[in-house]
Amino acid sequence: MSENAITRRSFLAGSAGVAAAAAVGFTSFGAWQQAHADEEAGEGRTEAVHTLCNACSSKCGYTAYVVDGKLTKLIGDPQNPNASGHLCARGYGYSQIAYSKDRLTDPLKKNAQGVFEAISWDQAYAEIAEKVRAIIEEDGPDALALVQDPRPSGSYYAKRFMTALGSPNSYTHGAACNLSKVSGITQAIGAGDWVSDVENSKMTMFIGRSYCDGIRPSQVAALERGFENGAYTVMVDPRCNNSTVFASEWVPITPGTDLALVLAMSNVLIKNNLYDADFVAANGVGFDEWAAAIAECTPAWAEEITGIPANTIERLAAQFAEAAPAASIEPSWRGAYGCAYANSGETARAVALFNTLLGCWNQPGGALLTSSAAAGKLDDPRFAAPPKPEGTLLGTKEYPLAAASMGSAVFAGEMAKAGVLKGMFFYNSNMAAGYSNPAYLADALSQLELMVVCDVQMSETALLADYVLPETSYLERAELPEFGGGKVPYVAMRSQVLDVIHPNTKSCDQIFTELAQACGVGEYFDFTQEELANAQLKTVGLDVDSLRLVGTVQFPEKAFVYGTAPKWNTPTKKVQFTSEACAKAGLSACPVWVAPQTVPEDGAFRLVGGKEAIMTHTQTANIPELMNIAEQYGLDRPWISAADAKALGIEDNDECVVENEQHSGTSKVRVTERISPGVVYIPSHFGCTVPEQHTAYGFGLRIMDYVPFHIEPAYGSAMTQEATVKIKKVGA
Repeated sequence: MSENAITRRSFLAGSAGVAAAAAVGFTSFGAWQQAHADEEAGEGRTEAVHTLCNACSSKCGYTAYVVDGKLTKLIGDPQNPNASGHLCARGYGYSQIAYSKDRLTDPLKKNAQGVFEAISWDQAYAEIAEKVRAIIEEDGPDALALVQDPRPSGSYYAKRFMTALGSPNSYTHGAACNLSKVSGITQAIGAGDWVSDVENSKMTMFIGRSYCDGIRPSQVAALERGFENGAYTVMVDPRCNNSTVFASEWVPITPGTDLALVLAMSNVLIKNNLYDADFVAANGVGFDEWAAAIAECTPAWAEEITGIPANTIERLAAQFAEAAPAASIEPSWRGAYGCAYANSGETARAVALFNTLLGCWNQPGGALLTSSAAAGKLDDPRFAAPPKPEGTLLGTKEYPLAAASMGSAVFAGEMAKAGVLKGMFFYNSNMAAGYSNPAYLADALSQLELMVVCDVQMSETALLADYVLPETSYLERAELPEFGGGKVPYVAMRSQVLDVIHPNTKSCDQIFTELAQACGVGEYFDFTQEELANAQLKTVGLDVDSLRLVGTVQFPEKAFVYGTAPKWNTPTKKVQFTSEACAKAGLSACPVWVAPQTVPEDGAFRLVGGKEAIMTHTQTANIPELMNIAEQYGLDRPWISAADAKALGIEDNDECVVENEQHSGTSKVRVTERISPGVVYIPSHFGCTVPEQHTAYGFGLRIMDYVPFHIEPAYGSAMTQEATVKIKKVGA
């Protein structure tokens, strides 16, 4: 067993293991069924299956109840740390993708007239393999690339397939999600994330993140508990997001200027000697240089940039000092500095350093570097990794700070346009609609000699492909174990809930295994998904059958302990107030002010995007049950402040034109006090241009249409909010 192995005792006691299965999944189901007998359509055979949601990257665990093969109920698993017994609206709604009339049902090939026609799997594999071999023979394996939105099996099989072909070019969706955040934080503390202990905090600041919009049920519950416990919670956001119901204060800010706020608060702590000097001295390197570099970053300076009054900035910094170490800035995600601006990576660095000034790492109520779990080494030679590709991931030189595990997928798009990449595979990725400017990416991807998309429904990316391979829905397949970190690390697994509905669809492990066989590298896939899952679980003292029984198993002996000395996995083994890698990449060695790239001209508004509670970007927009809510409440409408609307003669629900150099579109608008003046907010879920998505097609505006194609220096992100727009009433 590996160091992550659990004992039988901890399996039974620590995770609620078999006890939870008895209470939730199986033993008590008769009682559950009796209590809900009036809700059942009949007396058919009922099964309860633990699985994982696929509506977003949280992958919350739940129990699916199936009557005579038909999905009837979903109930969040209490023992799953992301669900904590609940699912969100997206989770319930997205389960209906299995029954969608818009499902892909057969492999498709684009003919000479540009029309898709159904073909056999054998034909698809043979023709794709022939083109792969031709590209490798002509240009080498470095001319191939993969882009994916990682899920357990896809992350393993898709990347293994590319590695087996000899290509190093495997990318995630990170460049359009959290690449800058992870990369910047890593430069500061050697880890890409932390958990703010919001339920035990005295003060937490959220920058551009909303637990109640990007829902993970356990996070919403923690936020509520913190609110009830009297935590002072601050929402820094141009939009008064839905989490503000649990906040003490909403601080509207000029988009793209979060870095100035953090630098100014840091300046206050240092200047007034309110920081934890002992912690900084023991754990940091380069502090004096950073302190000198931000000496002029005063609250008055930041007020001019951020729009936040200097006395507010001063007060917030002092409140942080008083609350420390039970205080932190939460690590955020996509909207604020995950991939948004020319300064996103530097903002991430500065936030990590601000928390260091508070001395809050691993303290109750502070910023926690929690424990993690992973499968141990697999001894079976069948699972040995393919030889490491000789080449280097494209973009490594140009964007040296980009996390190697993600890479810059938008740079891969640029390389397709330049003819460097000749063939690309896409798994569970709608890059053409959601990563950067769709017009640019459509043109770039059209240059490829081979484009293959694996998905469950037609997407903007699939429309551009030469071949589209239909995957089963997540409910119709099992996947590899999902190892997760947290206060108590865990492992969970997606089990198959439904029989395959469309017999000519396949799971991703089967698709990539058979593609590998067709391409002549099948020797690296000489095992089944279940054999691999069993091998991984064996290293931690489990097997597939036992994990299926309970859905989630926790590792109590690896539980996080408050007060544990953090391990800084940086080159210096310290918190890096200065970074040699950042200096080599052409940035300041320590984070200093970097302005947003885009400045609004007269009459223009800064454009921001963000999630709403019922949707996950473009993925869930074709679900009728969810779209019905969006239509009923006008959730697709762009937001404009009441003051700006009055100046433009716009009233709530007016039809308006939103336009810039990239795009022009019309929509009814929402006039509200919940958005900063000078800002237009467009939700990131709508504007589908795929006729085959009958529910989503043509509904709302697509924010990416307004975003120019550009890439954040050094970090490689898409800068998805470096855009401005003008807005006017139709006919004005």
